[in-house]
Amino acid sequence: MNRIILIALAIFLSTQVYGQTEFDTYKNGLIYSETTMNKLGQIVDSLNLKYKVCDFNKLFKSKRQTIGHIVRLDTNKIKQAKKDMENNISFEEFIAKYPDAEVDRNVLIIKYKYKNYKEKEVVEFSEVDLNSNYGFEISQDNDNNLYNKAMKDSWLFDYTEKSKYSKESIKAFYFPEDFKSIPITLKYNRQIGYSECLIDTVATKFKDNAKEGWVDLPKNWQALSEKKKVKLLDEMRSTKVVGGCSQDSRPREHAINIAMLSAETANWEVFLKSHLDIMNDRFDRMSDGSYAYEKRKTYIKELEELDINVLDLLIGISLRIENPAENHYYGSIGRIGRAISESKDKNEFITQILSMIEDKELDNYNRILSYFLFVSCNNYIENETEQKTNLKLLEKSIMTLPVYLKSRINLTTE
Repeated sequence: MNRIILIALAIFLSTQVYGQTEFDTYKNGLIYSETTMNKLGQIVDSLNLKYKVCDFNKLFKSKRQTIGHIVRLDTNKIKQAKKDMENNISFEEFIAKYPDAEVDRNVLIIKYKYKNYKEKEVVEFSEVDLNSNYGFEISQDNDNNLYNKAMKDSWLFDYTEKSKYSKESIKAFYFPEDFKSIPITLKYNRQIGYSECLIDTVATKFKDNAKEGWVDLPKNWQALSEKKKVKLLDEMRSTKVVGGCSQDSRPREHAINIAMLSAETANWEVFLKSHLDIMNDRFDRMSDGSYAYEKRKTYIKELEELDINVLDLLIGISLRIENPAENHYYGSIGRIGRAISESKDKNEFITQILSMIEDKELDNYNRILSYFLFVSCNNYIENETEQKTNLKLLEKSIMTLPVYLKSRINLTTE
């Protein structure tokens, strides 16, 4: 019984600790002191000329996307269906031959190329599910340059053999048309360019071959010499912190320590990447539960206090493109939406996001991402009247989407 009481007490104390404010704030109401903010302001002022001569003429293109069909079959003649797909049977012939197949027509499909943990190049084909995070996807090695292969009138399938754990089944994409990428329109092109300019894509937050560990920030760190601060920052950038669980705050603490030292040593590139990682909650954890998200704030106010265009920055890292710079920073749609809900310029953000949903010159994938961004922002707005007003605006914008997209959106405006 005593052991049970001790365990219960430990759980209670831990919830009390984690229920407190995530980071200490200073008299200015920010997580960075007035001294640090002044130094950041000086850095921004000194770099303004650099931003003005950035290459805003680079033409960005949308992610490759297409409209396709999804087929699922787990009863009758599955091996024959697999063989027919390998022989590239037409879609209509397949549907007629296999009436038991579950068919989902006209879905938006995106393809990505990345390297897995073995450093092998992989291509992922993903359905853009408009109502959940569980869209159908297939990943394959990029053998024979699969990423650039023409896919029109072809199948891509995932076959599962029968086992004691699962039924024999086959799931597949059918592509009536090839994947296409279109130019991003000028306004959004400049916002992406601004984000790449502001977030230096040459510098990285961590150094090559950084090792897992932890580096303490001394209590008197601000009194250290410039040389010692630079050395300490170098040690922190050579160390990656992996969270043990949802309640492990060390990865975010490590990031704010890097951000503060970067500000003190006039290292803008590393500061901004560290702060954006905190905003986007971009950290490695062994496990992470949704219950832990709420206490992780976005700290958009700290960026708004500096002389940068936060609206262009956040929209720029929200858009998905085919030809980014090597270290281009992509923001989390859910986290950026939350940050926008806390922004002093929230109404300006909302106006632009709605216009992006309605913009027929913008590719469909980015229009849908704009929809998700709006929904995320609105979900974090505390005023219910404002939420309902926004939902009505969103409903009007959704009506401008292609039929195959708007027909799939389940939006409650009551």
